[in-house]
Amino acid sequence: MNYSLFQKPSRYINNEINSIHKHGEVNVALAFPDVYEIGMSHLGLKILYKIINELPYASAQRAFHPWLDMENEMKNKGILLSSLETQTLLKNFDIVGFSLQYELSYTSVLNMLSLSGIPLKTSERIDGDWPLIIAGGPCTVNPAPMSAFIDAFLIGDGEEAVVEILDAYRKWKKQGDGKKKTILKLLSEIQGIYVPSVHNSLSSEYLVKRRFIESLDSAPYPDSPIVPYMGIVHDRVNIEVSRGCTMGCRFCQAGIIYRPLRERSPENILRIAENSLKNTGYDELSFTSLSAGDYSSLIPLLRGVNQCFHGRNISLSLPSLRVGAVNKEVLKEIKTVRKTGFTIAPEAGTARLRSVINKNFSEEDYDRSLKLLFKEGWQNIKLYFMIGLPTETDEDIAAIPEMAMKALKTAKEHTGRFVNINIGISPFVPKPHTPFQWYGQNNISEIKRKMNYLREFFMRKKFKFKSHDMNMSLLEAVFARGDEKLSFLIEKAWSLGCRLDGWGESFDFEKWRQAMDETGIDASAYAERTFEKEERLPWDFIDTGIKKQILYKEYENALKESITPDCMISCYACGLNCKKIKQKDNEMETSDFIKTPPVDANAPTQYLRIEFSKTGVLRYLSHFEITTALLRAMRRAGIYLEYSKGFHPFPKMSFGPALSVGISGMREYFDMEISSASGIDYTISRINDFLPEGLKIKNAILITAKEQSLSSFISRYEYEIKCSDSSVVNNKSLSGVENIEIVDNNTVRIILADKEDKKVKASEIFSELFSVPSRELDITRLAMYGKNASDNSWVTPVERCLTCPAKS
Repeated sequence: MNYSLFQKPSRYINNEINSIHKHGEVNVALAFPDVYEIGMSHLGLKILYKIINELPYASAQRAFHPWLDMENEMKNKGILLSSLETQTLLKNFDIVGFSLQYELSYTSVLNMLSLSGIPLKTSERIDGDWPLIIAGGPCTVNPAPMSAFIDAFLIGDGEEAVVEILDAYRKWKKQGDGKKKTILKLLSEIQGIYVPSVHNSLSSEYLVKRRFIESLDSAPYPDSPIVPYMGIVHDRVNIEVSRGCTMGCRFCQAGIIYRPLRERSPENILRIAENSLKNTGYDELSFTSLSAGDYSSLIPLLRGVNQCFHGRNISLSLPSLRVGAVNKEVLKEIKTVRKTGFTIAPEAGTARLRSVINKNFSEEDYDRSLKLLFKEGWQNIKLYFMIGLPTETDEDIAAIPEMAMKALKTAKEHTGRFVNINIGISPFVPKPHTPFQWYGQNNISEIKRKMNYLREFFMRKKFKFKSHDMNMSLLEAVFARGDEKLSFLIEKAWSLGCRLDGWGESFDFEKWRQAMDETGIDASAYAERTFEKEERLPWDFIDTGIKKQILYKEYENALKESITPDCMISCYACGLNCKKIKQKDNEMETSDFIKTPPVDANAPTQYLRIEFSKTGVLRYLSHFEITTALLRAMRRAGIYLEYSKGFHPFPKMSFGPALSVGISGMREYFDMEISSASGIDYTISRINDFLPEGLKIKNAILITAKEQSLSSFISRYEYEIKCSDSSVVNNKSLSGVENIEIVDNNTVRIILADKEDKKVKASEIFSELFSVPSRELDITRLAMYGKNASDNSWVTPVERCLTCPAKS
């Protein structure tokens, strides 16, 4: 397939570093109902990929929802959805496992099933050789809306449960029973598995108990994750330092369903970090959790990381921090290499409303955090708020701009310069298994009124303002709080063309309105409904371990504007038997973790000109993606580039003229500055050992620091174009075309040259010369040249330097 015809071809080309290609007795497709860059950022997928592929009898491959252009091509040509690794059709897998991270992915699940040729409903798959369809993820704590389409739901942590699922499937497969009902019955006996066709026939009092693992340190964790070619949402090494949260924010579903708090030891985190950086070539490390600033060993860990990776330009980042967790020591360690953006989530504008949601910080805490950030040099911060929270008044809304203005004023006082302050606003969505599950969402007109007020203010004051789509938030609330009847709405909306509903480009609320009209389902009633205390909720049969009466007591505390302390300070017997986390303030001994040799400060600086090729499927990578792939390969190989100084250090590396996506290159060039005492042959061999198939270093030569840049030297280009019939070449005299040679009926060679005042544009010339767009042609750039100053001949950039004094 010619991937040049589609947006972001690197979504589809496979062969990423650390991807695994295998088949087993039980073959699983890990299907993420969103596009590649979203799915590849999800940590859960990476964990399951590792666990399943390490089982000798099982294999895991990945599948993602195609973007709209690729989807249209598949439908037009009857191409079925297949796995990324081996292009195996999804319908031929034993198990297809969907990750339900977001309510607006539900129609994408149906669309992926349809694109795979798999019947949508469980009842339609009970007979026949169809894969078992399983779903996991946070949305499964209310599985009701999707229960018509999913055979079995995994509720809670998957590290141990997934092995039990595969063992049960393997056992069933060996027995030769062949009946889907048998395997579903076996799965229903595993703790944490909800099987609608089995459990719904039981008493209405049945409970499905959530799974959770006791220890993160004993759980498998990927330290050789797949390295995408394209930029993904979280394009860095991500290490989960803890799971669960004890702060008790009343709107936060994750804070409930991921309890109890479990921390990964700092020693284990360092080992994972070292191995992951070595195996991926990333230069950024992020510590993720629901409340990373509250990790008990955060300061020793940050110091240990900076000590281990000193001199290797590895930057650190943390996700959004609580206002109270911002302190000078944390900021000092984070900014050691470079300052990334910083997010603070006040959530609400007034102390009263923060008491309602149990967000416990004062105005003084907020002032102190801002002053610290700006004094330490941060110039990009984001403030995140919600609107439509329980008991919210117009005074609470008006206080949000006041908090933003305070941040702006503080920035001017402490920096004296312009600072980027981004404001993010989202409508509150009541979620199951939280204290606010009984509370109905604000109606859409009320949300719109509040959002318009804030948008007008922030646009007038020239803040960068981003709001979450109000209709998306409405649907999130509908499906978060819905029951089994909503399966009709989901299927109808999908049949009308709804999918990828989390993307503004494809979200069409009018289609959802039409689906509501045709099914007679009042979506707003689901979102806005307030439940009574004793009412049975659609998700009550899922036991998260937290007592329902405790959640309701917290709801009452919210209405009283009463703060509940962090449960690490005061246990309120929620139903979980939590183990208290011991605080660690001691310094760690890091010498045991430094496996990759640090940069040798005494190594000489080498200036190298590199000649490389870009072929095969990697011709579909963009110039930026090629640059990134080469940089990461060099870091994996232990080749240390010199970096610039300043606020954002960058590697000293410069490329010749970029190739368009889809064009191969046989002799491409870049210059780089490295610290190395090794010879050129070793450097070439070492880098090639870590390059993906399709990229290869072909030659290298020492140059001087004052060598003419590639971009200013190169001015002549030789191309080979393969086409169905060379007679389609139009004999036009075009500026920039130096020579056209017809090699045979299917091959044309063309030489292009820059003019003194204008760079030649190959794509425009090829579109003029051929009767089809250039992206539909098979094009290879064979060579590039510049004028040799000594005799005015055309030479390659490497030939130009053969007599360079640095060579000797």
